[in-house]
Formats: sequence, structure tokens, C-alpha cells
Amino acid sequence: MLNEQLKEKFRQVVENKFQIYNSLFMSLPYDKMTNIGMLLPFLYEESKAGYEAGKDPLQIVEEFFTKHTELRTEEQKLELLFKIIQYIERQVVLFDSIEDAAFSKLHSESDAGTVMQLHERSVQENKLDEIRAKMKDFAVRVVFTAHPTQFYPNAVQGILHDLRGAIMEDSVTEIDTLLQQLGKTPFVNKEKPTPLDEARSIIYYLRYVYYDTIGELYKKLKNRFGTKDYVPNPNIVQLGFWPGGDRDGNPFVTADITLKVAEELRGNILKCYYGHLKNLRRRLSFRGITEILEELSQQLYHSIFHSEELISAEEILSKINAAEKILDEYHNGLFRELLDDFRDRVKIFGTHFATLDIRQDSRVHQQVVDSIISKKSDLNVENLSSEDKLKWLLETDIVLDPAEFESITKETLQSVINVKEIQKKNGERGMHRYIISNSDEIKDVLYVYAFFKLCGYKVEDINIDIVPLFETIEGLGNAQDVMRQLYELPLYKKHIEKRGNYQTIMLGFSDGTKDGGYLKANWEIYETKEHLTKISEEYGIKVIFFDGRGGPPARGGGKTHDFYASQGKTIANHKIEITIQGQTITSVFGNKDQAKYNFEQLLTAGLENDVFKNSAKDLAENERRLLQELAEISFKKYSDLKSHPMFVPYLQEMSTLQYYGRTNIGSRPTKRGSGNELKFEDLRAIPFVGSWAQLKQNVPGFFGFGFALNEMKKSGRFDEVKALYKGSDFFRTLVLNSMMSMNKSYFPLTSYMKNNRKFGGFWNILNDEYELSKKMMLELTGFEMLQQEEPLSRKSVKIREKIVLPLLSIQQYALMKIQKGEGNTEAYEKLVTRSLFGNINASRNSA
Repeated sequence: MLNEQLKEKFRQVVENKFQIYNSLFMSLPYDKMTNIGMLLPFLYEESKAGYEAGKDPLQIVEEFFTKHTELRTEEQKLELLFKIIQYIERQVVLFDSIEDAAFSKLHSESDAGTVMQLHERSVQENKLDEIRAKMKDFAVRVVFTAHPTQFYPNAVQGILHDLRGAIMEDSVTEIDTLLQQLGKTPFVNKEKPTPLDEARSIIYYLRYVYYDTIGELYKKLKNRFGTKDYVPNPNIVQLGFWPGGDRDGNPFVTADITLKVAEELRGNILKCYYGHLKNLRRRLSFRGITEILEELSQQLYHSIFHSEELISAEEILSKINAAEKILDEYHNGLFRELLDDFRDRVKIFGTHFATLDIRQDSRVHQQVVDSIISKKSDLNVENLSSEDKLKWLLETDIVLDPAEFESITKETLQSVINVKEIQKKNGERGMHRYIISNSDEIKDVLYVYAFFKLCGYKVEDINIDIVPLFETIEGLGNAQDVMRQLYELPLYKKHIEKRGNYQTIMLGFSDGTKDGGYLKANWEIYETKEHLTKISEEYGIKVIFFDGRGGPPARGGGKTHDFYASQGKTIANHKIEITIQGQTITSVFGNKDQAKYNFEQLLTAGLENDVFKNSAKDLAENERRLLQELAEISFKKYSDLKSHPMFVPYLQEMSTLQYYGRTNIGSRPTKRGSGNELKFEDLRAIPFVGSWAQLKQNVPGFFGFGFALNEMKKSGRFDEVKALYKGSDFFRTLVLNSMMSMNKSYFPLTSYMKNNRKFGGFWNILNDEYELSKKMMLELTGFEMLQQEEPLSRKSVKIREKIVLPLLSIQQYALMKIQKGEGNTEAYEKLVTRSLFGNINASRNSA
């Protein structure tokens, strides 16, 4: 019944509005885009009917030209296709804006996973004190990453923001004007944005969405759970930041860029305080207080525009406290709540706004180590073991000058030196983590410790958490041995004691899925967390897991609340930390309503896990064995696919993989390594997952899962799997997230490939596994359709897929032309690259 009500509400506030405003949109006089709105439905119908009839994109698009246009030359046809892409991109923005504007009407303050629902449940079950106790030992951190999947330029982002507001007000005149602006605003950056541009783009959200969102969420927590004797920790919701600090495989991120981004973060939070204080002073216009707040305002102003005139969070709080004292003594505490709110924001955001992390690949660190030893010792690096190198680094008492070195060594050492300056200006919370990608051994962590020592830091001044990132299946397997060795090492034990006996460990879903397949990666990470929890507890260390989860299920994303709420008591739960990137920022945390709702979902998932007992969160021994079996069977199937001689060539020749690097969407290369030969291990997770998504095949989100389920059925054990689905929240979440990936797949689009002499057999392997996975999961869940229990998500996907189908036809048409070597190859390559934008935006993270 509730599902039917939600579907009806969605129809009213999303579908109907889209039809109304889209009809308005169709009649607008866009530059060189006349009549596109009338032609587009014909291309959609030709595509829909064509794929159902088994036609290929080449036939479909050519028949569209013949039946519905009088265009005959290749140049005319290409011009029309580019115009259609531009038109569809704007339709996607319109739908995004309408759906986002409807968010508060489709979600309630009392939904499952909200603060209100958590409070009501706590009262009913007499658990309020336990929730308060857990809040002291818990936090959520959302980390914005530097991954270049944000396709909307800043100008379009601004229109999207205004359009959403106009739709909420049903202001047809303003919507009409904004759609006209949208029609004339370029959707493509002329040049690739620099890491500083990327940082500024995300700082926009920090300043105009999260400053208020997190402040209001904290106020809600205080009102719901605070007492005379208890105030929730203001650090319970935190922001992290990678643009400008993540130099893993990105040569454009330099030590100087990191300093500039830190300065941007500091400057923008001070601007937030300055604006907030301006409003506060309008109310606190009392003698004694006016003077204090005026002085604080001047200090903030000077600190914003003169970076040498630093102001610390402690100084700001001192002024607020002085004002509060006068307010209480002489003015009856009038407007006290406004002053409290301002103080809470300062406690939450400090002078850092978001914690800027450094990240680098362990293999780069190895090059740096070799370079240092070669230059500063008489030792022959070629003859040294890792242990010998580490011993020399830790025992030598020299202090290095970055100027003595070149390229990456110079940059790495300068980055380490800059940590002290960033902490001085932004506070220690401004930068306190160094993350090492592809961590496999103890040396990967200790090299970073040695870099600080070699840059002149005294042991007591190394105020940094060293965070290993285990991402491949092999790395995950080594994780517990590596951490045990570290915990037993006196030098590291002393360091970790200084850091409060907390150890953050990052686990990479994206590369794990790429390496091991969907089911194996998720189970491997789950078990790794359990092992690391146990080892950490043995040594009296609180472990914090930082998940590189991305957006789509193929990158570890999906329904995040359900995922974290499904983790049982065998996994440490001191903090939930996740990365979000690209379209996840706009689609999940893009405005105040969405951001507040989704921050609450994360927060309550972690709090509920410890306080409310639920047997479905804890895996019994027989359930573990079954999950292990399923993971191994699916891993074997996925590994066979990965080792298929056509795997990399298929992606290279039949997908959009090579076109990601040509888009002006981000400063980051699409692969690690500089060689011309494409190697599987060098593929970055985003273009890897994204290319499958552009093909509408979403292989990393399901491949091997259906095969594993079917193997169980063939051996007469399917009832065991059904019992696992009903009894385990973790397994159920995996199934539902995988179904989300499959629901965004559409194999008829590429069915022409089955006749390809080189790749036909490979395409059939993919298609067969998709059909098998769909069949087995429907049988397992008892659903009649994918995402049956998620009506809003399903309807949203359906409309988006309808909008984007003509775009997919155009992309595949261009790829087929390129493969056949027909016509203007350069123009068709541009067509493929251009069509990436709308496809990604419409799919909201692709899979």
C-alpha cells in the first residue's frame, strides 16, 4: 500500500512536472537547435522498436535519418546528432532539478534511518542512555574525492541550483528563463579543469550546502538527545577532502597545489563565519556584546584577505564565550540559542572546513626511497632488500632538503614539510592523514613515517595518521599480517599511542571489485574488517575503517544505510568513513534536503548497529561457509572472464574506455603508468566501471553472482541460499544492490556485437551471465521485477533510461562507424566523447 502511495506521489511531483516543463522546454529557441524537440521522440521510438526487433544502432540511426529527415550528407547528419546530444543533456538537467526539488515531498522526517525515527525508537525501547553513550564514541565522515566524474561545469551547476529552487516554487516564468539560459550555456569545459579548479567546484558545496546542513543536523541532535548534563560531540559529523591532496597517479597535484587548496578551505570557512556573524550581530545589538562581535568580525575579515594574520578556532570561541558571559549577566540570555548555534559551527568546522588528506601510491614511494638512498648514501640500491632500505631510512640522522632532488622525490618531501604549515594555519584537523594506495607490506606504512623523520620532524611532532589502503584481493589478504607486524613494532606502537590508540585503515571497494568481482570483493572486505577488528582489539587499538565506496554498487556504493546497518558486532563501529565523488555529490548530497537526509541515514546506521540487537546482522557459522562458497564460485567465474584473451581488447575496441581521457572533466589521467600498452592492473576503477556502464552492461556489478547461485541450485542447495537471503541483512543488501546494477543494464543495445567475428563469443558470455543472474536473483527474492521493493528508484531509472536511449543509440552508432573505418573518424570520435557526458549525468554514477 505504501509503495503504491509513493508511486502515485512520484507521478504527481516528478513525472507530471517533467512532462509539463519538458513541453515548455521543447518550444524554446535554442541556438541551432530548432525542431530537435519534435525530432527526438522519433529517434526514441526508432530505437525502442529497433532494439526489440533485433536491429543494430547503425540501422536504427540511418533509418531515423531516412524516415524523419531530409538530410543526406554526412556533415549534415553529424551536425544534427551533436544538436540532439546537446538537447538531451539539457533534458537530463531538467529531470535532475525536478527530482531533486521533489525530495522533501517523497521523504519524511520520520522515515526509517532518520534522527527522529532513531529517537522515537530509543524512547520506546528505553535505549536513550545507550545511544548517548555511543555518540561519544562515534562519528561519520564523508570524504569528497578528486575523481573526475562530475560532468557539469560550474555554470551549469549554478543553473541547476536555481532551477531546482524555481521548480519548488512552481515559478513558470523563472523556469522558462532558466531553461533559455540553459540552452545557451556550454555543457563542456574548453579546457581540463586543474586540481585547484576541481577543489573550488566542490568547496562550493561545502560553503552553500554543508555549512548549514551539518549545523542544522547537529542542532537537531542536541534538541533530540541533549540534556542538562549531556551535549552530543560536535565532531560527530565531519567532512574530508581529497582534491588537491590526492596525488595517486595524478601528476597535476603538486605540493604547491595542496597548499593553495588548504588556503581555499580555510578562506571559505572564515567567509561562512563572517556572513553568519553579520546576521548574528543584527540580533545581538546589546552594549558590551556589539564591541566584542565587531572586533571578531574585523579579525575574520583580515584573516580572510591577509593570510599572515591568522585567527584560530580557539580565538573565535574565546570571543563567543566572552559575549555569552555578558549576554547572561546583563541581557537575560536573549537570543542565546543564536550564539550557541554560531559556536557549534566553529566547533564543527574549525578553521579547516574539511580535512585535507594526502594520498600517494606505494610504488611511487618506492621510487622516492631509491632516489634518496642513491643520492645520500654509498649503498647500491639494486643490492638492497626492502628491510635494508627501511633500516637505513629509520636509522640515518640526516635532514633532507627537497631542493636537492628532482621531480617526484622533491614533490613528496615538500608535501611532507608542508603538513606543518597547513596544521599551523588550518589546525591539526586541517590535515592529519597520509593515505598509501596499494599497501601490501609493512614497509609501505613505515616509509611514510621515515619521510617525516627525514624532513626534520621530531618524533613528538609527527601529528599525522598513517593510513594503509588495502585494495586488491591480494592486498586484502595480506592486511591482517601487515597490521599485526605494525602493532608489534615498538616504533610504530609509540606513534599510534601518541595518536590516541586509533588506527585508520582504508579498504578499496572499487579496485577490489575490479580485481575480484562483485561478490568476492564485498565478502573479502567484510572478512578483512572482521580480522582487523579482532587483531586491533588484541592490541588495545580502536580501528576505524575508511571505505573507498564511490557511488554505484559496482564501486561499493548503492544503498549505503542498508550496507552499514547490516554489519554485525564482529566489525568495529567507531566511525563510518566513506568516499563520495562526481555525480554522487550532486545526486545524494547535492542540496540541503538530500544532504541532511543522507547524513542522517549514515549516522543512524552506525548508532543503531551497536545499540539495537538484531540477529540478522550477525552471521552464523553455516551462513559464513555458504557466503565463502558463493564468493569463491563467483570469483572463479569472474577470474575466467578477466583472463579471457578478449577482455581488455573488448574494452579497448568496443567500449568508451579510451575516450574518458579525452573529456575535459578532470585533471586526472584515466590509467596509472605511462606506457602505451593497456594493462588490466593500470586501469583506474572509474573509467573501468564507467565503460561497462556506457555499454549498458554493468559487468562489475553482477558478473559471477548468478553463476554462483545457479551452481547452488544445481547441487540441490538453493534453499540454503534462500534462508541466507532471509536471515542475513548483509547478503540481502548485496543482492539488492546488484539488482540495481542489473536494472540499469540494457543488453539489446549491444546485441549486434554477438555477430562480430572477433568479439561475438565474448559478448555472449556477458549476456548469458546477465540473463542467468537476473533469473536467479528474481527466483531468490521472489520478485517479479528488479528493484521491486524500491518503487521510487525503479521509476526514476525508467524515466532516465527513456531520456538517454537516443543518446546511447548515437554513441553506439558512432562507435560502429569508427570500427568499420567509415566516414569522418575524427568527427565520430568527438561524437563518442561528447555522448559520454549525458549518459553519465542521466545515470547518476552509471551503475
